[in-house]
Amino acid sequence: MSLSPQASPSTTDEESIYTREFWLAYAANLALVCANSLTFRFADYIAFFGGTKALTGWIVQSGLIAAILFRLVLGRGIDHYGPRRVWLASSAVFLLGCLSYLLAERLSPLLWVARVAHQLGIAGMFTCSIVNIQDQVPTHRRTEVIGSLGSSGFIGTILGTNLGDLIFALTPGGRLPFIAVFGSTLLFGIAHSLLVFQLTRHERHVGPERVVGPLQLLLHYWPGPVVLVSIAMGTNFAVTTVFLSRYSSALGLRGIALFFLPYSVTAFFCRWLFRDWGTKLGRHKMVLWGLAGLTVGQLLFLPVHSDIWFMLPGAVCGFGHALLFPAVISLGAGRFPTEFRGTGTTLVLGFQEIGLAIAAPLLGMLIDWGNSA
Repeated sequence: MSLSPQASPSTTDEESIYTREFWLAYAANLALVCANSLTFRFADYIAFFGGTKALTGWIVQSGLIAAILFRLVLGRGIDHYGPRRVWLASSAVFLLGCLSYLLAERLSPLLWVARVAHQLGIAGMFTCSIVNIQDQVPTHRRTEVIGSLGSSGFIGTILGTNLGDLIFALTPGGRLPFIAVFGSTLLFGIAHSLLVFQLTRHERHVGPERVVGPLQLLLHYWPGPVVLVSIAMGTNFAVTTVFLSRYSSALGLRGIALFFLPYSVTAFFCRWLFRDWGTKLGRHKMVLWGLAGLTVGQLLFLPVHSDIWFMLPGAVCGFGHALLFPAVISLGAGRFPTEFRGTGTTLVLGFQEIGLAIAAPLLGMLIDWGNSA
């Protein structure tokens, strides 16, 4: 059987988008992003054990490479077994990573194991979440529902980053605050898993009749220049999720909450205010506006000299992220037929991880070189 030229539209009634299932998915995504945001202290954890920024970059890259390779089978697994099984299995792997963070007592291979398990779990959990929600709505409202679901992530980012800063402010130095942070990550991961179990309990999945490799699908349904945008987003995430806490420490600031608070608030309101831009303005224009926001936001890090100054790049980057993510996923994954939606979503998200994997060690080495100059 030959590959069809385009994705087939969903037949879901557009009036039923914001259902009980949507809000369960919303809560699950919020818990997941809370958990992931707490791990933004990973660079500080490595520094506590005496590791360099370059080493942080290499550990992060190892996890991302594993996640990228995992995506070669992840999409096929979702298409064949359905989101539920893969989602719960990915959650278990993520929880294993959280436990490994807690058990680490020095720079050792356990930290690599923890990061790899963390990245594999996150890759599967986020992908299954997006695939699940896309299958519930008509094609022309896919960008809207991806953006609406993603707004929960910005609430999670606010809660996670502020909780991390609060833990470090209230606990004495040493390893204790890291134990509290990664212990909280584990608890949020468990909450996410329970919500997913409830959300997908009635799932009935029928796998595709044909088996097609991910590379063949990627070449046949090539998403186009949007993959470069996805890589650029990954590079931006390397700055904000890996090295921003170290940048804050180097400037003698209190933490990163004043970046992620306006980032998340701005992105949250932009997601809801502009949720229909995909239909009215067009997804390609959303991409252009989003890229402009991320570019200007990165430049606004340069004049930061006190905590309050983090708010400006935070708000601008939040605006860029709010527009970019749903448009990129909708454009990229929308090129694939419904029966291969898991593979399509996985591959588009994988290009973000490629950008992050390339940028993390390069930025780490650049920072170490600048500090030694």
